[in-house]
This record gives sequence, structure tokens and C-alpha cells, in this order.
Amino acid sequence: MDTRANAKSKAMPKFLKIISLLALAFIASCGDSPPDSKSKARAPAIAADTILINANIYTLDWDEPAPDGTPAANAPFKVGEWRADADSIAVLGGEILYVGSKAEAHEYHAEETVIIDVGGATVIPGLIDSHVHIAELGEILERVNLTGVETPAAAVAKLQAESAGIEPGAWLIGQGWDEGAWANNYPNRQLLDAAFPENPVYLRSLHGFAVWVNSAALALAGIDKHTSAPVGGEIVRDAAGEPTGILLNRATTLIATIVPKPTFDQFSAFIKGGLQQMAEDGFVAVHEAGANSLHIEALQILRSRGALPIRFYAMLSARDAIFTEQCAKIGPIIDPEGFFDVRSVKAYYDGALGSRGARLLADYSDQPGHRGVSGDGYGFDSALVDKLISAGFQVALHAIGDAGNREVLDYFAAAQSLKGAAQDPRHRVEHAQVLHPDDFSRFKELGLVASMEPPHAVEDKTWAEQRLGTERIKGAYAWRTFRELGVPLTFNSDLPGSDHSIFYGLHAAVTRRDKQLNPEGGWYPEQAVTIEEAIRAYTSWAAYAAFREQQTGTLKKGNWADLTVMNIDPFKLATTAPEQLLNGEILLTMVNGKIVYNGLAE
Repeated sequence: MDTRANAKSKAMPKFLKIISLLALAFIASCGDSPPDSKSKARAPAIAADTILINANIYTLDWDEPAPDGTPAANAPFKVGEWRADADSIAVLGGEILYVGSKAEAHEYHAEETVIIDVGGATVIPGLIDSHVHIAELGEILERVNLTGVETPAAAVAKLQAESAGIEPGAWLIGQGWDEGAWANNYPNRQLLDAAFPENPVYLRSLHGFAVWVNSAALALAGIDKHTSAPVGGEIVRDAAGEPTGILLNRATTLIATIVPKPTFDQFSAFIKGGLQQMAEDGFVAVHEAGANSLHIEALQILRSRGALPIRFYAMLSARDAIFTEQCAKIGPIIDPEGFFDVRSVKAYYDGALGSRGARLLADYSDQPGHRGVSGDGYGFDSALVDKLISAGFQVALHAIGDAGNREVLDYFAAAQSLKGAAQDPRHRVEHAQVLHPDDFSRFKELGLVASMEPPHAVEDKTWAEQRLGTERIKGAYAWRTFRELGVPLTFNSDLPGSDHSIFYGLHAAVTRRDKQLNPEGGWYPEQAVTIEEAIRAYTSWAAYAAFREQQTGTLKKGNWADLTVMNIDPFKLATTAPEQLLNGEILLTMVNGKIVYNGLAE
């Protein structure tokens, strides 16, 4: 399916046919396990396909920790120390056949069984990133990545280095500059004009709520001093009223709509490349936060070919209104094999805190008279979302500011009366970033999941308090407060907006410190979580957020054989040397019993 002119309406019948067949699809092999070692054995009653031995396995198949993070009585945690609760795992036909001791796992060993000795490496349930933009990850792997670039001058230097030989008139596209860190001194178009006088330049920000462009791009978009910003957006202007080259929040669409779109084959390659990168980084599943018609067609084709390396949970994009209306007529689609579920929808309610688009109850501390934008003013279509809830979809609403979150809570409260709504919808608030103290408990009352990003806290810390002040900041990035109230959590990266490395995510979650180990003692450390809570938020709790806790998220007999192998023991390091979490490496990723990444063989 294509997003080019008139393609949606023409292609819609094709989608309806495709999606109606989705539930009958069956996944093909993702590849054979490597023949690490084999040994002759007597024929067992049940023979495993693969057995992992000499492993340090944390199954998570014990009771949940207390709200304050204290491990359960039956957890493998004694005298202040974690110990693995298994050392071998046997897999058959995409499911876990046995997990426990090497001696008992040997009972499932036949001549054809592949034995993988992981040499003492740690095995945990397969990682799930529960909020991603996967095509953007694949795209940024192919284009200029400005993530981590500290200054506009450094960004221009990197663009020049990576675009040598670009033809005059060709678009130069990059992504990753930090709209929050640069918000008090945004760069201008003249800096880009001097370096690229003959090329339109389009630079998307880290979280996608701002773009930086040059004069050539503005001219192609027809943006000048007389252009009005759309509702919910801002065209930053100089003293003479001319556009500076920075467009914020919904004004980004003025440029985004004219940037050359990838072909369908290119877009499919971006998705596949992004998913393969996630497999190499230890993830067995992702939740896509905004799948439009193009995503769905590309993914369905990949699924039908058995070419999805990991599992995909689609949140349909409410911004693709025509397509999403059609999906509401069909209802959720649940893949029997769990590789491509379409049962959720993502909608934006307010903007970002960094670009001052998040809706606040009181003025921004660093911009008196300004409170951000939300609801209808940010393109939220309540009538469409109502239809999707009535059709049985889970709804995931992006909400950042305390006013934005309060209004979202009010919306979900009213939506409880919608006919046809699922009995257990598990609606989600994506980010749940800043809350008024009175509103935390409402998440529990309404049965909502708080979907949050540990990296955001440690990345935003340099400017977030300037936006919010010393009191409101106490209600921001408040993971422990949610846990104490019994609110379900799931952790994620919002990639490519933040580094999706699990080791970075775990480190941020348990220390509240950045990669440079700042600040000493952590940033508002009272909101940190324990290592068990952090790992559950990327595994079993993420599975719950996608209605898959009965199939994945823990390592036990009958569950999907989805697991992640790493070279460090995060349970131990979080207590003894948490900074060493950042040194972790993924060694192997298994999905549905198939090895989709094998670093052990390198």
C-alpha cells in the first residue's frame, strides 16, 4: 500500500482482503540453529530441537515484587543477592519444553538435538521494546544520524562529511538533533544555507517534534513571512518576521509533506532492516507506535513470506484517519502465531516538553504565558478514537504534560461507557511524563498501563526542571510512584528518539544517571526502580501491555521459546557495580525457537 496521491482510497479493498486473511497466516522458518555441538544420546520420549546449557538463567517465573520493589518470597533472591534459578533450557517446535537443571534437560537430548553451550552467559526472557518507530530506525541506519551531536556547527560538519558528492537539487535528509537541549538557542536556516546552497535540507529532531530546514526547503514548501502556522504548531521567526528554519510541533507537517517519500520497496527495506537491528540488539518483539496503511501492507507481505525476524505488535496510527476508519469496521486481528497482531491504536494528545508543546496546567516556568497545546488543538480526533474503542481496540494515547495527562484520564473515564468496548482493554498512556499528584491514582482506577522511557529521564534532566520548576518536576518520570500505587508499567525507548540499548535502558532505570554517570547519586533517585522491576518492564510487563503474558515474558514450559542471551548478569551488577551495566553485549537472540542473531558464532 502507498501513501502517494489517491493511493489510500484505491488500495483499501486490497488491505481489507489482506488483513482478513492475516489470522490464517503461518510463519515460515527464520533460519536454522547453528550446529554448535552434538553428541549421541539414547532416544528420549520427547526430543528437543535445541538445548542451551551452562547458562545463568533468570526465568522470572516467580511472584511479582512488592510495590516498593522488594522481591517476592519465592524469588531467587537470598541475603541480598540474586542467583539464577536454572542453568539449562530445552526448546521444541517454537515452545519451551523444559527449563531447569542440565541433568534433567539431558533427558530431552537426542542425536539430532542441537546443543548450545553459552559458557556461563545470562539468559532472560526475550526483550520487548514496547514503543518504537521501526521504519524510522531502518531509515536512520541509511541516512545521516545526528543523534548525540552536541552543537549545530557539529551537525553541519557531520552532514558535510556524509553527503560528499550529493547532486545539486537533491534533498539532504538527517535526523536526531535534540530539540529539548537546543530549545533556548535554536539554530537558523542561514547556517545550513552557507553549507548547502544548492540542496534542500530537512533535519528531523530527536523526538520528531521539530525540524530544522534551510531556505531551499522553505521555498519548496512555500513557507515565508506570510505563512500561518497550523493549529498546534509554531513557525519560529526572526525579528523581521521571517522564518528562521525551525518549525515546531504540528508545524513540522508543512515541510514533512513535501519531503520525497521512499518507494514501497525502500520503505519495506527500512522496516526489515530496523527489525533485524532489534534482533541483533536482543529484542524478540516490538510495539509499533503508529502504523499507517503503508506499514501494514509492508508488514503483511513480510509476514506472509516468513521474513519477520521478530514479533510485531501494531498500534494503528490515528493520524491515518481513512485507513483507521476501515480498520474499525474489521476490529482487532490477532495472529495465532503472535508475529503480527493488529489490536491497538496510537493517537497524539499533546506535544513534547522539550519543544514546549506539552500541555501544562500552569505556565511553563521558563516561558510565562505559555502552556502548550492539546486535544483538538493538536489533532486529537475523539470521535475516531471512540469508534476504535467500540470496535474492541486497545488505545494508546501520547500524553506528556500534566494537563495533557489529566485530559487523557478524563477521556478514558468517559470512554468506559462506550458500547462494544473490550472488558479488559488495557488502554495505555504513552510517556505519562508529567503528572499532577492528584492524578497518579487515577491510572490504577481506570486500569491503564503507563508506558514510559527510562532514557528520557536521564536525557531530559538538563532542561526539564527549567520547563517545570522545582515542584512540578517531582511528578515527572515518576516510575516508583506508579509502582507504589500498583499501576502496570512497561518500559521502552521510543526509538529512534533514544538509544534502544537494553543496557542503557536498565542503567537509566536503576540509577537515574546518564551514560557519563551524571549526576552523582542519580537524578531524583527516589523514583528509580529495582533491577527486577526494570527487567520485567522490558519483558513480562511489556507482554502484559500487549495481552501476551500467557505466551511470553517468562521462561517456563509451554511458553514461546523467545529468549535473550547476554554477556553480563544484570541482576548482580545492578547491586555491585551498576555502571558496568553499560558494558553489556547481546550474544544470542532466539524467537519462536529459531536463532535470529548469534553473536556466539562470531
